[in-house]
Amino acid sequence: NSRGTASLLKDSISFTDVSASGLFEGHDLLRRGFTSVKSELLPSHPLELTEKNFQLNQDKTNLARLRNIQGIHAPLKLQMEFRAVKQVQRLPFLHSSNMAMDILRGNDECIGFEDILNDPSQSEVMGEPHMMMEHKLGLL
Repeated sequence: NSRGTASLLKDSISFTDVSASGLFEGHDLLRRGFTSVKSELLPSHPLELTEKNFQLNQDKTNLARLRNIQGIHAPLKLQMEFRAVKQVQRLPFLHSSNMAMDILRGNDECIGFEDILNDPSQSEVMGEPHMMMEHKLGLL
C-alpha cells in the first residue's frame, strides 16, 4: 500500500535531525558557558530598551546634528575615529578604561554611575589569561 508508506515516511524524523549537530545535541558548557535565562526574558519595563540603547541613540542624534551643521565630512571623520579607537584594546583579561572613546564622545569630564561603582579590582573579567586569549582567537 503506497498510501500507508507515504504516511509513515511523512511522520518519521529525518536522519539530519538526529545527527550530532541536530535535534538531540547537548549544550557544551566548556565552549559556550552557562545558559542565561535573562537573555530570553522580555523587558520588564517600557523604558528598559530605551535605557539599553541610550548611548547608541545619543550618538546617532549627535552625528545627525553634526551633519546638518558642518556637512557630511564631519560625521564620517568622527565615525572613522570611533572605529580606530574600538580596534585598540588591552588583552581580554585586563581592565580597559576606554579613555579615548570617552574623549571622542565628550564623556571625559562627566562622572557617571560606572565611575563610582565599577571598581576594577572587583571586576569579573579577571581570569586565566591563556584560556581567555584562546577564546578570543577562536581556538576553543
